[in-house]
Amino acid sequence: MANRKAFSVDSATNALQRTALNDSRLNTSFSPTQGMRPPPSRRPKPGLKLSDMGDPLASIGGGTTGAGLGASRPSFSIDTTQPRRPAHNFGTPFSNFGKIVDPSGALSFSGKAVLHASGVDFSSGSSYTINREQLQLFEDLGKGTYGVVKRVLHKPTNVAMAMKEIRLELDQAKLNAIIMELDILHRAVAPEIVEFYGAFFIESCVYYCMELMDAGSLDKLQGAGVPEDVLARITGSVVRGLRFLKDELQIIHRDVKPTNVLVNTRGQIKLCDFGVSGQLEKSLARTNIGCQSYMAPERIKGESQNNVGSYTVSSDVWSVGLTVIEIAMGHYPYPPETYANVFAQLTAIVHGDPPELPDHFSDVAKDFTSRCLHKNPQHRASYSELVEHKWLVEDSARTVDMVGWVAKAVEWKRQQRNPKSEEETD
Repeated sequence: MANRKAFSVDSATNALQRTALNDSRLNTSFSPTQGMRPPPSRRPKPGLKLSDMGDPLASIGGGTTGAGLGASRPSFSIDTTQPRRPAHNFGTPFSNFGKIVDPSGALSFSGKAVLHASGVDFSSGSSYTINREQLQLFEDLGKGTYGVVKRVLHKPTNVAMAMKEIRLELDQAKLNAIIMELDILHRAVAPEIVEFYGAFFIESCVYYCMELMDAGSLDKLQGAGVPEDVLARITGSVVRGLRFLKDELQIIHRDVKPTNVLVNTRGQIKLCDFGVSGQLEKSLARTNIGCQSYMAPERIKGESQNNVGSYTVSSDVWSVGLTVIEIAMGHYPYPPETYANVFAQLTAIVHGDPPELPDHFSDVAKDFTSRCLHKNPQHRASYSELVEHKWLVEDSARTVDMVGWVAKAVEWKRQQRNPKSEEETD
């Protein structure tokens, strides 16, 4: 597997160094909160370090949205130990937002991170400097559960990025999802995880910028046909990314599916969307959220190791197997149109035989997916066992033209969008 350096944006890094300000122009009055831990020395830094650049536009702006990195801001995290207000003292939208947004316009996430108009400061000691004025906006790339994703250009470095825009709401689940994804993205430095470039907060919206995967998600490309060598390379990237999250960060993804596996035109495969991920607690994480159609049988039944609603890493392994088979088949293995209703579909997942790879795939590939799709979660392979499986070991020893496959798949996707224009061209 290529090392991290191969994926760095060297030209962007050089540009950042050229645009850095002199120390005399920087506001150094910001002091990290007491108790902040320095970033782990063993963790490699991202190739593109927007946090290292001097921001020539950080001082531009006014009012409550123009707070710079050096501004002194009190923490306004919610204190549940305070006595409740009298019943007649009703809160207003302004007073409610005042609990998490301070007068300078900074958004505080209970001591974990502070977002402002010029970037984000994490309690780990990491800071990323980026702001709205530095970005040129282009088309929408898609819409997710919590917001819109746009293609943007970071003008100081001329680097294309994907920017996620999330309108802030006083909904605890949504706030948790935002800080969870930001926390994971800035700590998850691995070739199989989308790179994080920074985040900021203005006008009641949270924005964060990530690596642009210009070929899109696998669910939009799989219909073009996926040969076995390409399928093995995709699978290896997914499994290694999930193992990294578990082993290095003690995190389970909880939403593994083709839409959350991204591809770029360089042939790289990376995981995204950590809004419903969670840290492992005593090897179990309790949840009732996720993508229903990719749920493991024990999740559908509401049972996992005798803990109702609990989630284990083996549940993600089931989702990996289902994802691999979907990519190979070009469609979801339990197509809704073949069932009378969703309950019939879920019954098939829980009680029916698990799906298998099409006949033209090798026996070793079929063995891999079968190890992921055991109905009993205790019998499923671990990530370490999957990485050492013969199918992926053989893949690592051969050359695969991923760039060529991506180019063909992207062209197929374009033709599907514009069939009439293709006929006119012919």
